[in-house]
Amino acid sequence: MTGRWWERRWFFAAAMLLAALPLLWPAVPPLTDLPGHIGRYRVMLGDEAALLDRYYTFEWRLVGNLGVDLLVAALAPLMGLEPAVKLVVIAIPVLTTGALLWLSRELTGRVSPWALFALPLAYGYPFQFGFVNYCLAMALALGGWALWLRLGRLQRIGLRAAIFVPFGLVVWTCHAMGWAMLGLFVFAGEWAARAKDRSVFRAAFDAGIASLPVAPPVLAMLVWWGGGAPADTGRFFDLIAKLKGLGSVLRDRWMWLDLPALLVIVLAVYAGIRGEAGRFVPQAAAAAGLTALAFLLLPFTLLGSAYADLRLLPFAFAVALAGLAPREGAPVRIIALGGLAFFLVRTLGTTASFAFYDADWRRELAALDALPRGARVFALVGDGCDQPWAHSRRTHLPAFATARRAAFANDQWRMEGAPLLRVTLPLGYFAHDPSQISVETACPHDPNLLPRDRALAAFPRDAFTHVWLIDAPTPPQALRGLRPVWKQDGSALYAIDRSASGLPAGAPPQ
Repeated sequence: MTGRWWERRWFFAAAMLLAALPLLWPAVPPLTDLPGHIGRYRVMLGDEAALLDRYYTFEWRLVGNLGVDLLVAALAPLMGLEPAVKLVVIAIPVLTTGALLWLSRELTGRVSPWALFALPLAYGYPFQFGFVNYCLAMALALGGWALWLRLGRLQRIGLRAAIFVPFGLVVWTCHAMGWAMLGLFVFAGEWAARAKDRSVFRAAFDAGIASLPVAPPVLAMLVWWGGGAPADTGRFFDLIAKLKGLGSVLRDRWMWLDLPALLVIVLAVYAGIRGEAGRFVPQAAAAAGLTALAFLLLPFTLLGSAYADLRLLPFAFAVALAGLAPREGAPVRIIALGGLAFFLVRTLGTTASFAFYDADWRRELAALDALPRGARVFALVGDGCDQPWAHSRRTHLPAFATARRAAFANDQWRMEGAPLLRVTLPLGYFAHDPSQISVETACPHDPNLLPRDRALAAFPRDAFTHVWLIDAPTPPQALRGLRPVWKQDGSALYAIDRSASGLPAGAPPQ
């Protein structure tokens, strides 16, 4: 590859390596939902079956949400669970960064300097939240679309079809929404290319026919939906949530850093809309536009997956910037230097943020040294009805009790429609997320969250051996019958006094 410095192979390699920097120091990537997945992986591996089979069952099923699970299943026996998870998670922003640069080259003919502004979106809010299967699928979808465009440019249509029939199945297996986005990108690109010389509807029909090689996972979707009860779908057109999602595209720790960074991206896209310093390639404009439309039309929860609409936004911006070609005479070197500076500042900020989260996790997880193997832990993680900008990311820390101490913890998700992991203990509400989320007072918008005192009064003590309070200060009267075995600031681990009377498991009190 020849050309300016941001178009050279060494820059591709350097940018991909730089994308890994924020995740090198933390022992475990500090992503909100990731500990819950790690707990599930421990059950999946079966290496603690003698203890964990008393509490969980795990059964492989064909579902469109297996990307990291399968990679960890292959790597963990070779290097251990947590190193395998760390390696796979590091690969996600690395692959996303490389895919965006390649996609820009295929869309614009050269790597656009504007594409450098898209690179921090590899650490957008979906990744920060720990939607790792989805983000892996999106990295593959972006790279897959770049490959689709390249094979089309080379007139290798037969080869493209032969590749994308299995490739679409691979992306769907990683995450169904990622496959849907691959299909949207491919369709949008084909539609834009054909709309130049035919009617909009004819171009859409022809684009649909051309996109058929990525369609076979529809059959897998039918198998998935037939594997259990339909998963929850709801909260259509929640405009308040969508506005918050727009503001959270680059949300991490510091609002004073994250919101100005979002403004930079919005202004770059606006420059393309105005056409002052660049113009959108039609394929990129169509793909970004359809992604934005999908964001508006999709519900907050789709097939049991929360944030289904909000997780699309970073990739709408990313595709738009990847396909923003500089105008003739535009100061491309200044644009590229600005994009590089933006990438460096965001990467360093994320690196510092992750180091702080990692230190916080290490402090809280010191409690596990006092937890017996095979225990049954009722965890309460302090939280609030209104989330601060820098969320603590402790919501699923209790799952480390499962991963590291082969213990039961009450934080696994209740998944409808062919779940892989099931809790076998008859604990009712107290078996699953969100019973581990602890608030001081009832939240009007979420009646499933019990106030801390009610949760401690109602949980079935005979079914658990320990109570783990994570940043959940509790008055002494609510702790009767609990013997402290570890304390630190507002967190504590208690052993349950077996002489206390147990309460029956069941639904939360009304």
